[in-house]
Amino acid sequence: MSGLDELTREELTALVVRLHETVQAQQAEIAQISELKTMLAQQAKRIVELEEEVARLRGGGSSAHLCIKPSLKKEERAPRKKRKHSFARHKLEATQVAVHAYDECPECGRKLSGGHEKWRHQVIEIPKVAVLVTDHLFVERYCGVCKNRWTPDPANVLAGVVVGKRNIGIGAMSLICHLKTVCRVPIGQIRKLLDTLWGLRISAGQIAEILHDVAEMGKPVYERLLKEVRGSPVLHADETGWREDGVNGYIWSFSSPTVRYYTYRHSRATLVPKEVLSEEFVGALVADFYGAYNFYDGIKQRCWVHLGRDLKTLVEKNPDLPETAVWVNRVMELYHRAKESTMREYKELERSRLKKSFERELLKLCRPYVEVRSAPERVLAERMTGFIGELFAFVADPEIPSENNAAERAIRPAVVARKISGGTRSEKGSQTMSTLRSLFETWELRGHNTIEACREMIAGSDIACPQPQQTTLLPQD
Repeated sequence: MSGLDELTREELTALVVRLHETVQAQQAEIAQISELKTMLAQQAKRIVELEEEVARLRGGGSSAHLCIKPSLKKEERAPRKKRKHSFARHKLEATQVAVHAYDECPECGRKLSGGHEKWRHQVIEIPKVAVLVTDHLFVERYCGVCKNRWTPDPANVLAGVVVGKRNIGIGAMSLICHLKTVCRVPIGQIRKLLDTLWGLRISAGQIAEILHDVAEMGKPVYERLLKEVRGSPVLHADETGWREDGVNGYIWSFSSPTVRYYTYRHSRATLVPKEVLSEEFVGALVADFYGAYNFYDGIKQRCWVHLGRDLKTLVEKNPDLPETAVWVNRVMELYHRAKESTMREYKELERSRLKKSFERELLKLCRPYVEVRSAPERVLAERMTGFIGELFAFVADPEIPSENNAAERAIRPAVVARKISGGTRSEKGSQTMSTLRSLFETWELRGHNTIEACREMIAGSDIACPQPQQTTLLPQD
């Protein structure tokens, strides 16, 4: 017997009520557990989907592990284009000749003479040269006739050798600036290099002062470069981050086929390019889609390379939307047709009409997606619609590039230098960096020996920044 027979009616009723409450509580717990199991199943499914998506973006299959970088797929490459000439190292003009011949026969000892050249092996070597230290003694002499004492003027004697009362010659100053600006060698490594190669021991502070002094002497040339930038028919502009004493700022680059001009500012606003270009610049401005260049009312060309990257990213982010890929292909096909038109002969009026035709085609492609929030193409379609008048300037004038690669190449050395040094420590250091980079990269762009060009500038030569005799513009890849 369970003992229930002995309970009264009231006790049995109370027991039933308690059992009913217990069952309801357990049913509620079971329902919560079921909900948790459903949520866990959904989360597990979502994790698998995310893993597959990450693996796909990394180039691997659905089973690729997140902690292991998948191998790159081998792409089929087109046949290599044959070069017009070989880039193998050619023999240099010999500065000395060492003749190796036997004077006597190694076997019988008979004297040998005459002979012919069997072969020649050229050896290139850098001789070890000690630093040249010259004590310039200025002797005072007395004239017994006119009763005067005469001493040579140091300014005339040392002209072209040293600047002022400095003890470092202009050749060494030029080398130090070349190492710092062109080779991007830190000051500490410049000290070690000078000591190792030439036995010249110089402090870091003195090297920094040399850089500041050369930049100060180069200010007139730096200002002339700014005038050349403002007078350029086509100008490329770009900017990148730079830190000054730990504070974020920006290097602005303005470049043409013959000039590279840099300036450092704390701001990335429109005020900077507006101040640099001023009202003197009336040429074509090539830039990316950054809004700081919108102020310019003249001819502008926005970079199609930047736009092409964003279009490619759009396709990668929407692999399940084939219509997006079709739209992107149609936009790029339109661009390639526009590029091909620059290779043909057209009159100026025909090119202007052709430009309008390409703009109408692009607007037709973009309008269905403008202000359609659900469309992934909306952002780029609205961008192209907003900049429609600045996308095909290269069609109207073939001298204008369709991309901003020149500015990208100009700004890249500064980016590498930033990764090495981390930036500058003062406002004076930033100005020195901007001036020296402008001078040396312009000299290098014009095909000059940067060390010799710097020597001439320090010495006060009129050809401190000589103009190129001939400029050849090559098509960009």
